Amino acid sequence: MNQKNQDGQNRDGTSSARERLQAQRIKEKSRARRVRQAVVGGAVVAALAVAGGVAVWVSSGGGSGSTAETAFALPKKASDGDKPAVPVGAPGAHSTLVVWEDFRCPACQQFETGFRPVIHQLQDSGQLKVEYHLATLIDGNAGGSGSLNAGNAALCAQDAGKFRDYHDVLYSHQPPEQQDRFSDKKYLIQLAGKVGGLASPAFTKCVNGGRYDAFVRKSNEAFTSAGFRGTPTVLLNGKDLAQVQGGRVTPAELKKMVLEANKGKQPGKG
Repeated sequence: MNQKNQDGQNRDGTSSARERLQAQRIKEKSRARRVRQAVVGGAVVAALAVAGGVAVWVSSGGGSGSTAETAFALPKKASDGDKPAVPVGAPGAHSTLVVWEDFRCPACQQFETGFRPVIHQLQDSGQLKVEYHLATLIDGNAGGSGSLNAGNAALCAQDAGKFRDYHDVLYSHQPPEQQDRFSDKKYLIQLAGKVGGLASPAFTKCVNGGRYDAFVRKSNEAFTSAGFRGTPTVLLNGKDLAQVQGGRVTPAELKKMVLEANKGKQPGKG
């Protein structure tokens, strides 16, 4: 091989290596940018979260289709209107927590893990009712159908009076963000076995048929129209907790806020 050809191959190899290195740096910068966006996106911050904060998935638009694709069905006791929601807790509770979340969202899983015991306690004591609004942000950003399918399955569980239990099971078994295992309806049906009394032919039919897909899509459209920055978005009595203490609200502080708001009032019943 003459020196000219050898030099050319060396330059080509060096150029190729440089291009690979540049591509890797771009990938790493993109990942770091996503993390920074998540941290500043605005969310309730669980005390147990890494670095004292919970990441937020920031919407870049998109979703899981239009409500026109399937007939609209309303789950039992769910609210319709411009912002479809599933209520959990005593209807007569004086404080209301509004939660916008996505079953594929890792930040939502962190929020649910950190705040679940306090929220359950306040619900069960009649101090708090929660309105859950379902979003499909991850489906829109990363592709797939897990947000939609898991949302539909949770609403199928609502028909059986098991929304809260199944909701918690979904977050406890949330797959890594790179995966979309919730798109597998067989897996969603399998998880129903972890909730007493939920697994049934009716639940299976509801999940496989996507009975509440349109409800989930309508809820996601409401999320987008409201201009929220990411999930989870959590509001207590109308106040966005991302604006309280810079979003650094702990479960203990949430409980204190609810009890102070309810001071002198009888707990809700039913």
